[in-house]
Amino acid sequence: MQSAQLGRTDLSVTRICLGSMTWGSQNSEAEGWAQIDRALERGVNFIDTAELYPTNPIAPEKCGRTEEVIGNWIANNKARRGDVIIATKVASKGSAVRDGAAPDGAMMRLAVENSLKRLKTDVIDLYQLHWPVRGSYHFRQVWKYDPTKQNRDETIAHIVDMLETAAALIKEGKIRSFGLSNETCWGIAQWLRVADEQGLPRVVSTQNEYNLLYRPHDIDLAELSHNEDVGLLSYSPLAGGILSGKYLNGARPEPSRAIPNPTIGGRLVEEQEPATAAYVDIARRHGLDPSAMALAWCLTRPFMTSVIIGATTLEQLDVCLSAADLTLSDEVLAEIQAVYRRYPMAV
Repeated sequence: MQSAQLGRTDLSVTRICLGSMTWGSQNSEAEGWAQIDRALERGVNFIDTAELYPTNPIAPEKCGRTEEVIGNWIANNKARRGDVIIATKVASKGSAVRDGAAPDGAMMRLAVENSLKRLKTDVIDLYQLHWPVRGSYHFRQVWKYDPTKQNRDETIAHIVDMLETAAALIKEGKIRSFGLSNETCWGIAQWLRVADEQGLPRVVSTQNEYNLLYRPHDIDLAELSHNEDVGLLSYSPLAGGILSGKYLNGARPEPSRAIPNPTIGGRLVEEQEPATAAYVDIARRHGLDPSAMALAWCLTRPFMTSVIIGATTLEQLDVCLSAADLTLSDEVLAEIQAVYRRYPMAV
């Protein structure tokens, strides 16, 4: 399993990261543990979670359960804690946590303490802000995104507060690094500027959605990733399972994310169908599994630090893990690019 440096830290993470957001809802604790064991057997050293998880559906009474699943695994495998890099997140404004309050430094400190308890560990390797307090175009908001109501001074004050808290938590040994999620190019640039000007921790990554159907990182964010060493941790690299092809022609297999979440967070819409069908056709004509091809393609992107996979079954997990050893031919890559030119924004 190949690895990549996490920003400018000394942490080396595997190019595939094990996502966990279904553990505690769609998946039992035993199934979550089995996925961890299988991923580690295959060389993965990176697990991502959040205080908000599990999802499908998100419910206030279940928030934190996924961290508990991971924490119980850690408690039963204490000798292996050093083999795993744990990333988690503080929920942001409008979440199911803390009545949707916007996080500040004090709230982030409380969230860290609670996550440490649930994870049964002394340190969180990567701590992330789940989404910007000011809002962003992720979570299918791209079609109505309007930044004109943002207050720049409030944004900068928030960044200072959060980074000062992150600096203190790093000094105390409670977190090792700080990252972002669902951020924009301008937003990341401000976090970096404030950090450089005030000697505070630089963000090391951004966890944004990225897949064959949704590629906003290709332009300005790619330039920022390259020049500032803020790599992408891509979530939903299969667009919630859509790129496996299992939902084509109206199919709704059970169990799947589309049963409790019929549009898969706004992704399962008719506009994606022709693009998905074209990508699945490429895979099948070249003897490839569509999911493995989609993940392997993500791994070709120069700004990609790690691709966050998620699975309900061990069989699905094995397919996802196989992408680490899959090299796509020039012909396949050219055909993928041709489909993208026809369907540049399919979800």
